[in-house]
Amino acid sequence: MPREIAFLDALMPGLLPVFLLALLLQWPLDWLFGRFGLYRHVWHPPLFRLALFACVFGTLGLISMR
Repeated sequence: MPREIAFLDALMPGLLPVFLLALLLQWPLDWLFGRFGLYRHVWHPPLFRLALFACVFGTLGLISMR
């Protein structure tokens, strides 16, 4: 994976597409958890959302490093 991506003469981090993909995966997961009431069993829902995003982003980042 390249460290930087050239986009319109601007250098962006190589993990930016992974970050955007993690955001796109986080939204349906958040909707599903809210729809089925899983957040009722969590102590702090915003903290859980952040931790879930970190797990999704970390997993995608590690997969993309292959």
